[in-house]
Amino acid sequence: MRAVVLTSPGEPLALQDVPEPVAPEGGAVVDVLACGICHSDLHAAAGDYPTALPVILGHEVAALHPRLGPVLVYACWGCRRPDCWACSSGQEMICPNATEAGLLRDGGYAERMAVPDEAYLVPLGDLDPAHAAPLACGGLTAYRAVDHTLEALRTASDPRALVIGAGGLGQFGLQWLKARSDASVTVVDASTDKREVALRLGADAAVAPGEVEGDYTAVIDFVGAEPTLVTARDHVRRQGIVVVVGLYGGTIPFGFGAVPHEARFMTSVWGTLDQMRDMVALAQQHPLHSPIEVIGLDDIPTAHDRLHHGDVSGRFVITPGGTS
Repeated sequence: MRAVVLTSPGEPLALQDVPEPVAPEGGAVVDVLACGICHSDLHAAAGDYPTALPVILGHEVAALHPRLGPVLVYACWGCRRPDCWACSSGQEMICPNATEAGLLRDGGYAERMAVPDEAYLVPLGDLDPAHAAPLACGGLTAYRAVDHTLEALRTASDPRALVIGAGGLGQFGLQWLKARSDASVTVVDASTDKREVALRLGADAAVAPGEVEGDYTAVIDFVGAEPTLVTARDHVRRQGIVVVVGLYGGTIPFGFGAVPHEARFMTSVWGTLDQMRDMVALAQQHPLHSPIEVIGLDDIPTAHDRLHHGDVSGRFVITPGGTS
């Protein structure tokens, strides 16, 4: 079968003919219908994450199972040992011995992929696979981040949420906030085009960096750079919550008096299998409208380069026989 393979960090991705995948007992080989390209894929290709090389990248996968039909693949494959507290509590995405698809196991930049357990397959119903594929990471990561804020927003007399970053994850985040809370949602992004997209997707306001005013019950930072963390710190309310999702590695001082009193600052990682099931059910009731650009396997290197330079308004989605 055809697949795009990372052979060495920093080296160009290569379209190759590779052996057919083989699933273990209880698992399945699925046909890849669509695979989103995530910023995490760029980090893996650059060598920022440890990978098992050579590896087929891609963890935002919608696929076809011979019995279940179209499915979304949960790619956070934990160790599932009885003594693993993360897996035992259903939080495989933070299992210290996890083997994630597209990082430590072959993923979805391919015509087919092996999944170690059919339990990791969530039926899509009538959802379009190309639009659903980015839900597997971008949508799920934003869903969990929003989950962390819902109690604070529910109990606030004037619930206000600030979404920092209107790329693929931020677009999901603002839509989940609108679907799951009564909060007024403001989005901040440097790109005029992305601010316009945010408004079309339901944001109550969209502003440029430096134009944020007032304070917010909840702030979700989908960038994670020092300037965005400063914005989060400066605009979260006392007893509010800041959830950091972005991978840009920024830091700010933390201590008594350095942040608003009793404000909570936390990171959020991917999401659980149960949250994926809940998210897919919600997406079936509240259709998402984040833009996608469909590409083929041979377009992946160019798409990686464009994503690195911010040259996409939503999400790249690969279809093995896709059109550019």
